[in-house]
Amino acid sequence: MNTLQIHLFEVLLSVILFYGIPNVGTSQNLQSANFSKGADISWLPQMEATGYKFYNDNGQEEDCFKILKDHGMNSIRLRTFMNPSDNKASGHCSKDETVAMAVRAQKCGMKVMIDFHYSDSWADPGQQRKPKAWEGHDFPTLLNDLYNYTFEVMTALKTAGISPEWVQVGNEIPGGMIYPDGSSSNWPQLAQLINKAYEAIKAVSPDTKVILHVDQGNNNGRFRWWFDAATANGAKYDVIGLSYYPYWLEGKPDYSLSIEDLGANLNDMASRYGKEVMVVEVGGEDTKVQNTYDMLVAVQKKVKEVPDGKGLGVFYWEPQGARSWSHYALSVWGDDGRPTKALDAFLEE
Repeated sequence: MNTLQIHLFEVLLSVILFYGIPNVGTSQNLQSANFSKGADISWLPQMEATGYKFYNDNGQEEDCFKILKDHGMNSIRLRTFMNPSDNKASGHCSKDETVAMAVRAQKCGMKVMIDFHYSDSWADPGQQRKPKAWEGHDFPTLLNDLYNYTFEVMTALKTAGISPEWVQVGNEIPGGMIYPDGSSSNWPQLAQLINKAYEAIKAVSPDTKVILHVDQGNNNGRFRWWFDAATANGAKYDVIGLSYYPYWLEGKPDYSLSIEDLGANLNDMASRYGKEVMVVEVGGEDTKVQNTYDMLVAVQKKVKEVPDGKGLGVFYWEPQGARSWSHYALSVWGDDGRPTKALDAFLEE
């Protein structure tokens, strides 16, 4: 190098040290690679057991996991019930069934989320029934019940070679969980239950992220009320999970009327509590394919726009749960056994 070249090199080095190496698009590409596009497909074993056949876009019979993966999905969410019945719609999802499904997901190269309902069947804002085996137990005993059950399921997963990326403590718990002891009318007890579950999860799988999940993801007042109380009572968690179903919003079935509120709430949750956020449940009408497609693209965009990469992903609830089998109106599967165009939304970058 001559004197001029050396000088230019020194100037360039100084600029790089001050501003960093230019990386236009790198952070966006990294976020896209890490962004979780997932589905809760906990009905799948029952569907397969009853003989339901899945077909790909070309009309060829194919494994549901592969169809989902070919449509951009890289993560699977699995609910788990404590002592479920064998009812087709509201049972199954036992520990053993959950582990078996998690193994299938991992073999397909997919990340796994576990959703503890802490009930023998559905838990949601309308019902948080205590498992029958825990009825009549005093609160200290209930805390041990919760820890031991959570530890048992996590250990079964670990023994099978599964380390879940995320675990939900409760399912849609704005009013709390494991009623009446864990009602949000008694936050000190609810926080203790949450923390017992958190401790059990981390004892088995320290790197797993713990999610607390509230419905109506567009409702910022609801989320601030709930997570302010969680913070005040010392509840431990890593990620804020949201449900978003325009179909169920009173007076706002059109997603365009609430999507901006969802985006604002995602941003507020991430900044107010310093947590990562994700939409762990979303769904749209199976008869309004284009609208559901557009809604899913918009939801993914809002999550990706959360600053500092704190928007982790979007999960569709039972996309494969065709109405002909489930009588559920919000799948993305047609009467012909194939996915509708709505599922293609997860192929969008």
